[in-house]
Amino acid sequence: MKFRIMGAAFAMAMMASANAVTASGANTPVPEASQKAAFIPPDFNVPTLVETADFKIVPLGPDLAKVDFDAYMSSIEHLQKTFTRSTGWPHENITDADALQDMLNEQARFESRTSFAYAVLTPDGSRELGCVYVYPSPVSGYDAEVRMWVTKAQFDAGFDAELYNWVIGWMADWPFEKVAYPGRSIDWETWDTMIAEHKPEALASTG
Repeated sequence: MKFRIMGAAFAMAMMASANAVTASGANTPVPEASQKAAFIPPDFNVPTLVETADFKIVPLGPDLAKVDFDAYMSSIEHLQKTFTRSTGWPHENITDADALQDMLNEQARFESRTSFAYAVLTPDGSRELGCVYVYPSPVSGYDAEVRMWVTKAQFDAGFDAELYNWVIGWMADWPFEKVAYPGRSIDWETWDTMIAEHKPEALASTG
């Protein structure tokens, strides 16, 4: 599949304060490792636009609050079962303010290069099909943890598998040697066990 990638270091100042970054409303909990220093080389040009014939990918941010909200609110039960495995997100009581704060949080993390959240949009940008998240891995042996979701309608149409296969190829352009795809290449139970085994207290007990 042909696609075009554009990337640039963000030059503008942060739009959210440190308090905004720690506020509630993020799509999914960011692994502890991503709260540390940037996990990619400083000279790596992080993609800010990827275009294919069927969709485009751009960083999540305030301008996408509405289309992002519409996408996940259309698929609450589906995402609770397949993505977060929790009723904590999404849920029917998410407000517009929550949605905006979520986008500010994701934008701040992107700009600080601690994690990278992308919206998967229709080519014209009018509708969100899903999201892709690139995190530092909390498990040693992996350079990154990549998660993604699509709306229930897109899942039923077979786009989930298409996006997953595409993202695997896309990650080859990133500075990672080994990427974990929880819930996909690694089942959730195994991944949860691996995370538990790599928590600081678990490591200390083996010392």
